[in-house]
Amino acid sequence: MKKILAGIAGLLLIWLLWPASIDAVSYQPSVSPGFVGDFALNEELKKAEILTLKSGAGPEDVAVDGEGRIYGGLHDGRIIRMSADGTHQETFVTIEGGRPLGLHFDASDNLIVADSYKGIVSISPTGEQTVLTSTHGGRPFMFTDDLDIAADGKIYFSDASDKYSQPDFMLDLIEARPHGRLLVFDPATGETEMLLDDLYFANGIALSDDEDFVLVNETGRYRVTRYWLKGEKAGTSDVFIDNLPGFPDGISAGTDGTFWLAIPSPRNPVMDKAHPNPWLKELIVKLPEFMQPAAIKQGVVVALSETGAVKHTYHDTDGSAVYMVTSVEQVGDTLYLGSLTAPQIVRLKIK
Repeated sequence: MKKILAGIAGLLLIWLLWPASIDAVSYQPSVSPGFVGDFALNEELKKAEILTLKSGAGPEDVAVDGEGRIYGGLHDGRIIRMSADGTHQETFVTIEGGRPLGLHFDASDNLIVADSYKGIVSISPTGEQTVLTSTHGGRPFMFTDDLDIAADGKIYFSDASDKYSQPDFMLDLIEARPHGRLLVFDPATGETEMLLDDLYFANGIALSDDEDFVLVNETGRYRVTRYWLKGEKAGTSDVFIDNLPGFPDGISAGTDGTFWLAIPSPRNPVMDKAHPNPWLKELIVKLPEFMQPAAIKQGVVVALSETGAVKHTYHDTDGSAVYMVTSVEQVGDTLYLGSLTAPQIVRLKIK
Protein backbone atom coordinates (compact mmCIF):
# COMPACT_ATOMS: atom_id res chain seq x y z
CA MET A 1 0.00 0.00 0.00
CA LYS A 2 2.83 2.35 0.90
CA LYS A 3 4.44 1.68 -2.47
CA ILE A 4 1.18 2.55 -4.26
CA LEU A 5 0.80 5.79 -2.30
CA ALA A 6 4.42 6.65 -2.97
CA GLY A 7 3.90 6.02 -6.67
CA ILE A 8 0.81 8.25 -6.74
CA ALA A 9 2.70 10.97 -4.86
CA GLY A 10 5.56 10.68 -7.33
CA LEU A 11 3.25 11.01 -10.32
CA LEU A 12 1.55 14.01 -8.71
CA LEU A 13 4.92 15.66 -8.12
CA ILE A 14 5.94 15.05 -11.74
CA TRP A 15 2.63 16.55 -12.91
CA LEU A 16 3.13 19.64 -10.75
CA LEU A 17 6.75 20.17 -11.81
CA TRP A 18 6.38 19.24 -15.48
CA PRO A 19 6.61 22.40 -17.66
CA ALA A 20 3.28 23.62 -18.98
CA SER A 21 2.71 23.95 -22.72
CA ILE A 22 1.58 27.58 -22.29
CA ASP A 23 3.03 30.76 -20.83
CA ALA A 24 -0.15 32.02 -19.16
CA VAL A 25 -0.80 35.55 -17.97
CA SER A 26 -3.38 36.96 -15.59
CA TYR A 27 -6.59 38.29 -17.07
CA GLN A 28 -9.67 39.45 -15.17
CA PRO A 29 -12.76 38.99 -17.36
CA SER A 30 -15.75 41.23 -16.83
CA VAL A 31 -18.75 39.55 -15.26
CA SER A 32 -20.75 37.82 -17.97
CA PRO A 33 -24.11 39.47 -18.72
CA GLY A 34 -25.59 36.03 -19.31
CA PHE A 35 -28.37 35.20 -21.76
CA VAL A 36 -30.87 37.75 -20.51
CA GLY A 37 -32.20 41.04 -21.84
CA ASP A 38 -31.04 41.53 -25.43
CA PHE A 39 -29.57 38.00 -25.37
CA ALA A 40 -32.69 36.35 -23.90
CA LEU A 41 -33.07 32.66 -24.65
CA ASN A 42 -35.53 31.20 -27.14
CA GLU A 43 -35.74 28.03 -29.23
CA GLU A 44 -35.81 29.52 -32.73
CA LEU A 45 -32.87 27.43 -33.97
CA LYS A 46 -34.87 24.27 -33.33
CA LYS A 47 -36.97 25.30 -36.36
CA ALA A 48 -33.92 25.04 -38.63
CA GLU A 49 -33.39 22.50 -41.41
CA ILE A 50 -30.49 20.13 -40.82
CA LEU A 51 -28.44 19.11 -43.88
CA THR A 52 -26.51 16.09 -42.61
CA LEU A 53 -23.12 15.39 -44.17
CA LYS A 54 -22.76 11.99 -45.79
CA SER A 55 -19.12 11.83 -44.67
CA GLY A 56 -16.78 13.96 -42.60
CA ALA A 57 -17.51 16.70 -40.09
CA GLY A 58 -16.76 20.27 -39.15
CA PRO A 59 -17.90 22.58 -41.99
CA GLU A 60 -16.56 25.56 -40.02
CA ASP A 61 -17.71 28.11 -42.61
CA VAL A 62 -20.27 27.91 -45.39
CA ALA A 63 -20.48 29.60 -48.81
CA VAL A 64 -23.22 29.46 -51.45
CA ASP A 65 -22.51 29.95 -55.16
CA GLY A 66 -24.66 31.56 -57.84
CA GLU A 67 -26.39 28.26 -58.55
CA GLY A 68 -27.40 27.80 -54.93
CA ARG A 69 -24.88 25.03 -54.29
CA ILE A 70 -23.53 24.90 -50.73
CA TYR A 71 -19.84 24.58 -49.81
CA GLY A 72 -18.17 23.71 -46.51
CA GLY A 73 -14.58 22.97 -45.48
CA LEU A 74 -13.99 19.86 -43.37
CA HIS A 75 -11.40 18.60 -40.88
CA ASP A 76 -9.81 16.27 -43.43
CA GLY A 77 -8.97 19.09 -45.85
CA ARG A 78 -11.91 18.48 -48.19
CA ILE A 79 -14.22 21.22 -49.35
CA ILE A 80 -17.54 19.57 -50.03
CA ARG A 81 -20.24 20.84 -52.35
CA MET A 82 -23.88 19.90 -52.01
CA SER A 83 -26.93 20.65 -54.10
CA ALA A 84 -29.37 23.28 -52.89
CA ASP A 85 -31.62 20.60 -51.39
CA GLY A 86 -28.66 18.83 -49.76
CA THR A 87 -29.36 15.48 -51.40
CA HIS A 88 -26.34 15.40 -53.71
CA GLN A 89 -22.96 15.79 -52.01
CA GLU A 90 -19.50 15.60 -53.53
CA THR A 91 -15.92 16.62 -52.88
CA PHE A 92 -15.20 19.85 -54.74
CA VAL A 93 -11.47 19.89 -53.90
CA THR A 94 -9.12 18.60 -51.22
CA ILE A 95 -6.45 20.90 -49.79
CA GLU A 96 -3.75 18.37 -48.99
CA GLY A 97 -2.43 18.91 -45.47
CA GLY A 98 -4.86 21.78 -44.99
CA ARG A 99 -7.79 22.66 -42.80
CA PRO A 100 -10.14 25.02 -44.70
CA LEU A 101 -11.92 27.49 -42.43
CA GLY A 102 -13.28 30.79 -43.82
CA LEU A 103 -14.86 30.63 -47.30
CA HIS A 104 -15.93 33.44 -49.62
CA PHE A 105 -16.51 33.74 -53.37
CA ASP A 106 -14.82 36.61 -55.20
CA ALA A 107 -16.18 38.53 -58.21
CA SER A 108 -14.69 35.97 -60.62
CA ASP A 109 -16.36 33.00 -58.85
CA ASN A 110 -13.10 31.83 -57.34
CA LEU A 111 -13.61 30.35 -53.88
CA ILE A 112 -11.21 32.18 -51.57
CA VAL A 113 -10.29 30.06 -48.56
CA ALA A 114 -8.69 30.93 -45.25
CA ASP A 115 -6.87 27.65 -44.67
CA SER A 116 -5.51 27.27 -41.16
CA TYR A 117 -2.18 25.84 -42.37
CA LYS A 118 -1.76 27.10 -45.93
CA GLY A 119 -2.80 30.77 -45.70
CA ILE A 120 -5.15 32.44 -48.16
CA VAL A 121 -5.90 30.04 -51.02
CA SER A 122 -7.78 30.80 -54.25
CA ILE A 123 -9.67 27.90 -55.85
CA SER A 124 -10.89 28.40 -59.40
CA PRO A 125 -14.31 27.15 -60.57
CA THR A 126 -12.49 24.14 -62.07
CA GLY A 127 -10.69 23.35 -58.80
CA GLU A 128 -7.21 24.77 -59.45
CA GLN A 129 -5.56 25.90 -56.20
CA THR A 130 -3.27 28.93 -55.76
CA VAL A 131 -1.80 30.13 -52.46
CA LEU A 132 -2.12 33.93 -52.50
CA THR A 133 -0.32 34.77 -49.26
CA SER A 134 1.05 32.83 -46.28
CA THR A 135 3.41 35.23 -44.45
CA HIS A 136 3.84 38.86 -43.51
CA GLY A 137 6.99 40.57 -42.31
CA GLY A 138 8.76 37.26 -41.86
CA ARG A 139 5.98 35.91 -39.63
CA PRO A 140 4.21 32.94 -41.22
CA PHE A 141 0.50 32.58 -40.65
CA MET A 142 0.06 29.88 -38.02
CA PHE A 143 -3.73 29.95 -37.95
CA THR A 144 -5.38 31.67 -40.94
CA ASP A 145 -8.98 31.84 -39.84
CA ASP A 146 -11.58 33.96 -41.63
CA LEU A 147 -11.92 36.50 -44.45
CA ASP A 148 -14.14 38.96 -46.27
CA ILE A 149 -13.65 40.47 -49.72
CA ALA A 150 -14.10 44.15 -50.59
CA ALA A 151 -15.58 45.52 -53.81
CA ASP A 152 -12.08 46.37 -55.05
CA GLY A 153 -10.99 42.74 -54.58
CA LYS A 154 -8.92 43.25 -51.43
CA ILE A 155 -9.11 40.30 -49.06
CA TYR A 156 -9.34 41.16 -45.36
CA PHE A 157 -8.44 38.22 -43.16
CA SER A 158 -7.37 37.11 -39.70
CA ASP A 159 -4.44 35.12 -38.39
CA ALA A 160 -5.92 33.88 -35.12
CA SER A 161 -2.56 33.10 -33.55
CA ASP A 162 1.06 33.25 -34.63
CA LYS A 163 1.99 30.80 -31.85
CA TYR A 164 -0.63 28.06 -31.84
CA SER A 165 -2.09 26.15 -34.80
CA GLN A 166 -5.73 25.13 -35.22
CA PRO A 167 -5.75 21.92 -33.12
CA ASP A 168 -4.34 23.90 -30.17
CA PHE A 169 -6.78 26.80 -30.23
CA MET A 170 -7.77 26.17 -26.61
CA LEU A 171 -4.16 26.72 -25.51
CA ASP A 172 -4.21 30.19 -27.05
CA LEU A 173 -7.48 31.07 -25.33
CA ILE A 174 -6.26 29.79 -21.95
CA GLU A 175 -2.85 31.45 -22.21
CA ALA A 176 -4.60 34.82 -22.80
CA ARG A 177 -1.79 36.51 -24.68
CA PRO A 178 -2.36 38.60 -27.85
CA HIS A 179 -1.00 36.44 -30.68
CA GLY A 180 -3.53 37.42 -33.37
CA ARG A 181 -3.58 39.98 -36.18
CA LEU A 182 -5.80 41.52 -38.85
CA LEU A 183 -4.35 41.68 -42.36
CA VAL A 184 -5.31 42.59 -45.91
CA PHE A 185 -4.10 41.10 -49.19
CA ASP A 186 -4.33 43.11 -52.43
CA PRO A 187 -4.52 40.82 -55.50
CA ALA A 188 -3.67 43.79 -57.73
CA THR A 189 -0.23 44.22 -56.16
CA GLY A 190 0.35 40.85 -54.49
CA GLU A 191 1.13 42.71 -51.27
CA THR A 192 -0.02 41.80 -47.77
CA GLU A 193 -0.42 44.54 -45.16
CA MET A 194 -0.97 44.17 -41.43
CA LEU A 195 -3.70 46.44 -40.07
CA LEU A 196 -3.81 45.36 -36.41
CA ASP A 197 -1.46 43.31 -34.27
CA ASP A 198 -1.70 41.97 -30.71
CA LEU A 199 -5.26 40.74 -30.96
CA TYR A 200 -6.65 38.15 -28.57
CA PHE A 201 -7.41 35.25 -30.92
CA ALA A 202 -8.38 37.12 -34.09
CA ASN A 203 -11.30 35.27 -35.61
CA GLY A 204 -14.33 36.26 -37.75
CA ILE A 205 -14.06 39.06 -40.35
CA ALA A 206 -16.81 41.24 -41.85
CA LEU A 207 -16.86 44.46 -43.87
CA SER A 208 -19.60 47.04 -43.35
CA ASP A 209 -22.04 47.75 -46.19
CA ASP A 210 -20.21 50.83 -47.46
CA GLU A 211 -16.82 49.36 -46.44
CA ASP A 212 -15.94 52.21 -44.12
CA PHE A 213 -14.85 49.70 -41.46
CA VAL A 214 -14.01 46.04 -41.01
CA LEU A 215 -14.86 43.95 -37.96
CA VAL A 216 -12.64 41.31 -36.39
CA ASN A 217 -13.76 39.09 -33.53
CA GLU A 218 -11.41 38.77 -30.55
CA THR A 219 -12.59 35.43 -29.24
CA GLY A 220 -10.22 35.54 -26.26
CA ARG A 221 -11.72 38.80 -24.98
CA TYR A 222 -15.44 38.17 -25.69
CA ARG A 223 -15.58 41.21 -27.98
CA VAL A 224 -15.74 42.45 -31.54
CA THR A 225 -13.18 45.07 -32.63
CA ARG A 226 -13.75 47.60 -35.40
CA TYR A 227 -10.96 48.89 -37.66
CA TRP A 228 -11.80 52.05 -39.61
CA LEU A 229 -10.93 52.10 -43.31
CA LYS A 230 -12.41 55.47 -44.29
CA GLY A 231 -13.18 58.88 -42.80
CA GLU A 232 -11.58 60.79 -39.95
CA LYS A 233 -10.95 57.60 -37.96
CA ALA A 234 -9.25 55.74 -40.82
CA GLY A 235 -6.34 53.67 -39.53
CA THR A 236 -7.66 53.52 -35.95
CA SER A 237 -9.64 50.89 -34.08
CA ASP A 238 -12.22 50.74 -31.32
CA VAL A 239 -14.53 48.23 -29.65
CA PHE A 240 -17.71 47.48 -31.61
CA ILE A 241 -19.38 45.33 -28.92
CA ASP A 242 -17.87 44.11 -25.66
CA ASN A 243 -18.45 41.61 -22.84
CA LEU A 244 -20.42 39.10 -24.85
CA PRO A 245 -22.01 36.16 -22.96
CA GLY A 246 -20.16 33.68 -25.17
CA PHE A 247 -17.14 33.20 -27.42
CA PRO A 248 -17.53 35.17 -30.68
CA ASP A 249 -16.37 33.11 -33.64
CA GLY A 250 -17.54 33.91 -37.18
CA ILE A 251 -19.15 37.17 -38.24
CA SER A 252 -20.57 38.20 -41.60
CA ALA A 253 -22.45 41.07 -43.21
CA GLY A 254 -26.08 40.42 -44.07
CA THR A 255 -28.67 42.77 -45.51
CA ASP A 256 -29.94 46.12 -44.21
CA GLY A 257 -26.76 46.77 -42.24
CA THR A 258 -27.09 43.60 -40.17
CA PHE A 259 -24.06 41.66 -38.96
CA TRP A 260 -24.53 37.98 -38.13
CA LEU A 261 -22.45 36.78 -35.18
CA ALA A 262 -21.87 33.10 -34.41
CA ILE A 263 -21.31 32.08 -30.79
CA PRO A 264 -20.19 28.43 -30.60
CA SER A 265 -20.34 28.24 -26.82
CA PRO A 266 -21.38 30.30 -23.81
CA ARG A 267 -18.54 31.45 -21.61
CA ASN A 268 -17.21 28.72 -19.34
CA PRO A 269 -17.43 29.94 -15.71
CA VAL A 270 -14.55 27.65 -14.70
CA MET A 271 -12.21 29.40 -17.13
CA ASP A 272 -13.42 32.88 -16.19
CA LYS A 273 -12.57 32.08 -12.57
CA ALA A 274 -9.19 30.59 -13.53
CA HIS A 275 -8.05 33.45 -15.79
CA PRO A 276 -6.70 35.71 -13.00
CA ASN A 277 -4.36 32.89 -11.88
CA PRO A 278 -1.67 31.95 -14.44
CA TRP A 279 -0.37 29.10 -12.28
CA LEU A 280 -3.83 27.53 -12.18
CA LYS A 281 -4.24 27.78 -15.95
CA GLU A 282 -0.87 26.12 -16.46
CA LEU A 283 -1.99 23.24 -14.24
CA ILE A 284 -5.26 22.95 -16.18
CA VAL A 285 -3.55 22.42 -19.54
CA LYS A 286 -1.51 19.59 -18.05
CA LEU A 287 -4.70 17.66 -17.29
CA PRO A 288 -5.98 15.07 -19.75
CA GLU A 289 -8.13 16.79 -22.36
CA PHE A 290 -11.35 15.21 -21.08
CA MET A 291 -10.74 16.88 -17.69
CA GLN A 292 -10.15 20.37 -19.09
CA PRO A 293 -12.91 23.00 -19.43
CA ALA A 294 -14.82 22.41 -22.65
CA ALA A 295 -17.37 24.09 -24.87
CA ILE A 296 -20.94 24.12 -23.59
CA LYS A 297 -23.36 22.50 -26.03
CA GLN A 298 -25.72 25.26 -27.11
CA GLY A 299 -26.66 26.94 -30.39
CA VAL A 300 -26.42 30.74 -30.47
CA VAL A 301 -26.67 33.27 -33.32
CA VAL A 302 -26.83 37.04 -32.77
CA ALA A 303 -27.99 39.74 -35.19
CA LEU A 304 -26.17 43.06 -34.66
CA SER A 305 -26.84 46.50 -36.12
CA GLU A 306 -24.12 48.58 -37.80
CA THR A 307 -23.70 50.40 -34.47
CA GLY A 308 -23.15 47.20 -32.49
CA ALA A 309 -26.62 46.97 -30.94
CA VAL A 310 -28.23 43.55 -30.50
CA LYS A 311 -31.24 43.28 -32.84
CA HIS A 312 -32.27 39.67 -32.26
CA THR A 313 -30.92 36.33 -31.08
CA TYR A 314 -31.57 32.73 -32.14
CA HIS A 315 -30.98 29.82 -29.77
CA ASP A 316 -31.07 26.08 -29.33
CA THR A 317 -30.72 26.09 -25.55
CA ASP A 318 -29.69 22.45 -25.12
CA GLY A 319 -27.90 22.05 -28.44
CA SER A 320 -30.01 19.03 -29.31
CA ALA A 321 -30.32 20.08 -32.97
CA VAL A 322 -27.94 23.01 -33.52
CA TYR A 323 -24.66 23.43 -31.64
CA MET A 324 -21.09 24.73 -31.94
CA VAL A 325 -22.16 27.38 -34.47
CA THR A 326 -18.98 28.95 -35.86
CA SER A 327 -20.31 30.85 -38.89
CA VAL A 328 -23.47 32.45 -40.23
CA GLU A 329 -24.03 33.47 -43.85
CA GLN A 330 -27.17 35.16 -45.12
CA VAL A 331 -28.42 34.42 -48.63
CA GLY A 332 -31.72 36.14 -49.32
CA ASP A 333 -34.10 35.20 -46.51
CA THR A 334 -32.03 32.21 -45.41
CA LEU A 335 -29.23 31.80 -42.89
CA TYR A 336 -26.62 29.07 -43.43
CA LEU A 337 -24.80 27.98 -40.27
CA GLY A 338 -21.44 26.22 -40.15
CA SER A 339 -19.88 24.33 -37.26
CA LEU A 340 -16.34 23.46 -36.21
CA THR A 341 -17.37 20.00 -35.02
CA ALA A 342 -20.90 19.05 -36.10
CA PRO A 343 -21.45 16.72 -39.09
CA GLN A 344 -24.01 19.08 -40.60
CA ILE A 345 -24.83 22.39 -42.23
CA VAL A 346 -27.88 24.17 -40.85
CA ARG A 347 -30.34 26.29 -42.82
CA LEU A 348 -32.87 28.67 -41.26
CA LYS A 349 -35.50 30.86 -42.90
CA ILE A 350 -35.76 34.30 -41.32
CA LYS A 351 -38.28 37.12 -41.61
